[in-house]
Amino acid sequence: MADIRLFTMDDYDKVYALWLSCAGMGLNNLDDSREGIEKYLARNPETCFVAEEDGNIAGVIIAGNDGRRGYIYHTAVSPDYRRRGIGSKLVDEALKALKELGINKVALVVFSRNENGNAFWEKVGFNVRDDLTYRNRSLADIVRIDT
Repeated sequence: MADIRLFTMDDYDKVYALWLSCAGMGLNNLDDSREGIEKYLARNPETCFVAEEDGNIAGVIIAGNDGRRGYIYHTAVSPDYRRRGIGSKLVDEALKALKELGINKVALVVFSRNENGNAFWEKVGFNVRDDLTYRNRSLADIVRIDT
């Protein structure tokens, strides 16, 4: 059974390899670089977790907050470790940590084409909001990394 623990920068290389093994992650060269993740973990040291089993990183969840809302990014379980409840355990741990920080609502974005991801999030209780229009604007030249 996988052990859930805080994600540290010592995990970065294994986590990045895990992300690359999972279709639909939506990685980019800036936010998901070593420097980008180091900055994120510095802001959110108690809400990002990995699942470790037999010395391998089996899963990961990146979660944080802005003081008002919680946000979840790049949740993934290695294809070799799926269907064991690891994803649900990671989500539970992140939600518990956010709640302990006084966060009352959590949001996330999943690509429409990511059928497995959307099915997972529905299963763990995240609803689709069809009353919103998602918008963003890049402030730097971002290169998408296909997974």
